[in-house]
Amino acid sequence: MAEFELPERPEGSPEENPLILPVSVTISTLAVLVALVTMFGHRAANEQILLQAKASDQWNFYQAKNIRWHEMEANADLLGGLAPSDKEKTEALREKYVKSAEKYEREKDEISNEAKKLEAERDVFGHREDRFDAGEALLEIGLVICSMTLLTKKKIFWFSGMAIAGVGVAIACTAFLLH
Repeated sequence: MAEFELPERPEGSPEENPLILPVSVTISTLAVLVALVTMFGHRAANEQILLQAKASDQWNFYQAKNIRWHEMEANADLLGGLAPSDKEKTEALREKYVKSAEKYEREKDEISNEAKKLEAERDVFGHREDRFDAGEALLEIGLVICSMTLLTKKKIFWFSGMAIAGVGVAIACTAFLLH
């Protein structure tokens, strides 16, 4: 049976390359940050989709009220243009349609305002998602550049990777400032 001799120090040990430990810790930290920023980006995207669905529901409700409003207006106009035999009854019915039309007009304006608020909130989450995506991309680039330090043993890659990742963290953090 052949015998193998193990080296005293494993190749690439911290004694041979003092950058292994700090760069490895940096890479691990950046990987955690990438995961967090990715999660926040996904949540912003989900919230954006949910708000779009709610806004669409509001616009559908608005359309339904608008149709009813037009029906009431048409009925009131029709009754106003007739020469009925019972004018009092026709005028009372016409007044009922006019009041219903006014009610629907008020309601559709409220519904429209609510839909616009939901769309504005949706847009904020869209901008947040964009910031998280940009931060995630820069964090991943920084992580890859930092890992090049282990191959080249040059600190410039480590510092460059940390700087790029720092910009990514800053951009991702600005997503929380959007309202």
